[in-house]
Amino acid sequence: MDRIFEDTATAFALKTDSELERAYFLFKMIANEPLVRIGTAMTNFAIKAHLPVEGLIRATVFDHFCGGVSEEDCLPIVDKMFAKGVCSVLDYSVEGQEGDDPFDSALETILKILDFVKEKDAIPFAVFKPTGFGRFALYEKIGSGQKLTAEETSEWQRVINRFEKVCQKAYDLDVCLLVDGEESWMQDAADDLVEDLMRKYNTKKAIVFNTLQMYRWDRLDYLKKLHARSLKDGFIIGMKVVRGAYMEKENARAEAMGYATPICESKKATDVNFDAAIEYMVSNIDSISLFAGTHNEESSYRLIELLDKENIKSNDPRVWFGQLFGMSDHISFNLASRNFNVAKYLPFGPVRDVMPYLIRRAEENTSVAGQTTRELSLLKKEKKRRKI
Repeated sequence: MDRIFEDTATAFALKTDSELERAYFLFKMIANEPLVRIGTAMTNFAIKAHLPVEGLIRATVFDHFCGGVSEEDCLPIVDKMFAKGVCSVLDYSVEGQEGDDPFDSALETILKILDFVKEKDAIPFAVFKPTGFGRFALYEKIGSGQKLTAEETSEWQRVINRFEKVCQKAYDLDVCLLVDGEESWMQDAADDLVEDLMRKYNTKKAIVFNTLQMYRWDRLDYLKKLHARSLKDGFIIGMKVVRGAYMEKENARAEAMGYATPICESKKATDVNFDAAIEYMVSNIDSISLFAGTHNEESSYRLIELLDKENIKSNDPRVWFGQLFGMSDHISFNLASRNFNVAKYLPFGPVRDVMPYLIRRAEENTSVAGQTTRELSLLKKEKKRRKI
């Protein structure tokens, strides 16, 4: 197969020389684990102490990994990427909120994004996190089968109503809606809720998409059982498939609480699990729509091969590739140049509120062996090609 991801001219066509230099500098910093730890601690302190650091953060890490502070602020980036065939998924990346007001505020933001998305071919999906609409501890309690208090029962109904409202609007507007995955000990309640919404809204096509984190060894089995239920009940599965984002937290909790970790025994086992899920979904494309969220080149090549094998067109609307903004441009833009469906997750929100997301991005890049090294080598190659 043609190794299309080596083409740095296509990958970085939208980056000015100064933006290329900034990206190279940021990934050099992220490659240094002690520096990331120190920088994270200092940034957290500065934010909590209300020091005037937002300008510096915005000019560096924020502008590289985020689209802006509002939907409108993201539009120049959305339009630039779409000119190269890469779509956007506007991701309101505010984390760690509590109380009904932030949840209702998040709901209003997602509803607003849906209206926004409907008017823009460049933004084919909306997205939200389950904990954007309800307390983590509440999902956890429901997933573990504990009895809710009367107050908690009312609270859970409000969570259901938020999900229902946003899914109904997505259905009415014919816009696809991605529901992100989170930690395993709260995920069961979210899975059950999203499945109910798929059953209601995915009768003709996939509108509501759940997320499978394939570093969990039980997820392929879950997918196959969900598929059996969908065939029986007559609904189409929408599924975003990723490797996962909470591995260290998952393993630490399992060890501390004395239960078997839900995480695969090795990176290789996770890769095998991910590719098996992709293959299962592509082979059942008439009843499953796929959003493959991956920065892994070999898995991307594998999906290209599977589409070819099954005689599925590169731009079939049931198959999407997805990457995060600020990462893996060599995958995103080279796929788009060959007519595959590609979307970048484009985080946005107030600088201070998005900092937990940005810190997680830096920590994940540091912990994923080879990811940052690969980014640096490609940026260096493009700098050499441009002679800067």
